[in-house]
Amino acid sequence: MKKFFLACVAILSLGNARADEGMWIPSLIGKNYDEMVRLGLKLTKDDLYAINHSSLKDAIVQFGGGCTAEMISPSGLLITNHHCGYGSIAALSTVEHNYLDNGFWSHSMAEELPAEGLSVIYLQNIEDVTDEINHATRRSTGEKYQKKLNETIEKIEKRANQNGKLVANVKSYFNGNQYLLLTYKRYTDVRLVATPPKSLGKFGGDTDNWIWPRHTADFSMFRVYADSNNEPAAYNATNKPYRPKWYLPVSAKGVKDGDYTMIYGYPGRTNRYEISGGVELSINETNPDIVRLRGERLGIMKRHMDADKSVYLKLTSRYAGIANYWKYFIGQTEQLKRLHVVEEKRNNEAEFTRWAGNNKEYRGLVNRYNNIYNTYQPYARSATYYGEAFRASGLASIAAALEPLATAYEKNNTSADTISKYIKALEATRKSYLKIYDPATELDLLAFTARAYYQDVPKGQLPAIYDQVIFRKFNAGNMDSTFARYARYVTGNTFLIDSNLFKAFVAAPSLEKIQKDPAAEYAISFVRNYKKSIQPRYEAFNNKKAEYSKLYLKGLMEMNKGQLMYPDANSTMRITYGQVKGYYPKDGVYYEPFTTSKGILAKYKPNDDEFDAPKELIDMIRAKDYGRWMSPDSTVHTCFITTNDITGGNSGSPVINANGEWVGSAFDGNWEAMSGDIAFDKKYKRTIVVDARYVLWLIDKLGKAENLIEEMNVRY
Repeated sequence: MKKFFLACVAILSLGNARADEGMWIPSLIGKNYDEMVRLGLKLTKDDLYAINHSSLKDAIVQFGGGCTAEMISPSGLLITNHHCGYGSIAALSTVEHNYLDNGFWSHSMAEELPAEGLSVIYLQNIEDVTDEINHATRRSTGEKYQKKLNETIEKIEKRANQNGKLVANVKSYFNGNQYLLLTYKRYTDVRLVATPPKSLGKFGGDTDNWIWPRHTADFSMFRVYADSNNEPAAYNATNKPYRPKWYLPVSAKGVKDGDYTMIYGYPGRTNRYEISGGVELSINETNPDIVRLRGERLGIMKRHMDADKSVYLKLTSRYAGIANYWKYFIGQTEQLKRLHVVEEKRNNEAEFTRWAGNNKEYRGLVNRYNNIYNTYQPYARSATYYGEAFRASGLASIAAALEPLATAYEKNNTSADTISKYIKALEATRKSYLKIYDPATELDLLAFTARAYYQDVPKGQLPAIYDQVIFRKFNAGNMDSTFARYARYVTGNTFLIDSNLFKAFVAAPSLEKIQKDPAAEYAISFVRNYKKSIQPRYEAFNNKKAEYSKLYLKGLMEMNKGQLMYPDANSTMRITYGQVKGYYPKDGVYYEPFTTSKGILAKYKPNDDEFDAPKELIDMIRAKDYGRWMSPDSTVHTCFITTNDITGGNSGSPVINANGEWVGSAFDGNWEAMSGDIAFDKKYKRTIVVDARYVLWLIDKLGKAENLIEEMNVRY
């Protein structure tokens, strides 16, 4: 088994592997090397990934747990997307010192701002542990298999973390047919170095999100600090800039149509081997539910953010995250339909069934696999609404952390260690949510989400709180008034938000106090209903899905033996390669692969929420004050597109040219290919990149931070 998978590294469909498609494992990228060279790569295999010495992979970090960043100087300077640094920038901002809106440029290391809670991880090693896991789980099935699998993974990770010095993660590849152990070093002293004003970092706002052409300066810069031995250390004024094993030279030459491009990063999740039943469920139910709920939540948040600048700073990062995937699910559904992905999946499944014939291992697999979606479908909305409605309320999420404590009291499991454990978990949850808690916004969110859950979830799957409390005690004759009245009661009578009341509870917790708290009553009713009625079905569905998807992919690889295959993205480092290339989004329309500063002027709307820009920038564009960053067409190129295969988590990933130089940072995908997490489409799929020359121009002319340019290895 192990040797078989090491001989394969990836494909999406049942056809031939394509150069632009694939998120490849770095330690196995040598198998793609000839194709990369054919496209223009000038580096060696060891430059790409090496075990015994530094290589390109050492310049790449996972940033903040959900993005990618890259080292661009020997002094720990890294660059990522503006939207990846957004939360940290907002947290450092106040109404008086609004770095988010006004930008921030440090002109010395002494001016850099510690970003509390932000960390980066550097990949140290990749090891195949498939044989060990297969041996440990060989006689297990169903729930017993999952339990044994989790125990084995925990054992391997504990063995590899060197008593906490390293982060160790065992990850599943090829739907559980292969397991790799990845070890990392985590650095927690990370400081803000530079960010353009939000009007540039989010230029185009929600209107341009997921859209090409683009003119967004989607970048921010941070610096990693370490102790005197270059090892991870908590923030300390005496820490020194981290000395990376590898950093990327910066090209100021630009790119041209057809140029080779390569992206390293940490793509989050794809599901390209999904079966037709799963795609149908997403199109017809899950995606529309998410879009509907998030649209309402965004409207509520925006009303309060527009009314109060301090509320805006508190909620803006959360708002941006919700909005991003609100639009994503709209686009994904539209493109899955347009590209007839369900029909394509069915054709692939029919081909697989014909190939399987009477093979006992695979006979009837496709039907069994699709049928688990039919069985789960009546409960899918409850699962979606539990996360997107009930958990959308910050107060409900805090209060839900009381449920394990209440259960412990009810079962007389009240040892000091047990109570302390649950109190600490409650305190951590509360601290996290209070950072984004606004009382007026919460009041409206709680009323909306409680009502939406009641109206949309099947009545037999609702928690008891509705009949026993809400409609018995707070019925005001219509839905709006009933839920508004109830939300006012809950938010106004809980001990969870008031610091003094909460401290008093922590000092002397009890079941009686929990039972009397209306927020706890509300949340515990939901949590227990979910655990009893929905979670068992959800877990049974996922267990069967894991079993069938593993077997289905095993069969696909046997069916396509000899073809290079890549596993779905799983938040581990991957490499993709492609070219700078435009495309035809529809008949008679062609999109060039570049945008320029002229497009900023064309879109510019003074004082607009989405298309405003600093007057200084507009004046520079009109005067063509581009300096050394000017392109031959007498503009600054702002963004470009490539055929590289990326997804969420690749935000901030370096786009690297044939010589190993940084030419920009990936920050988005295009509307016409938003089906890409489920179905790659070579005709339309593009990666949107902020051009290095635009970044350098802004650092130089707007930020007047020549010090940052001087510490980079800029190649002209």
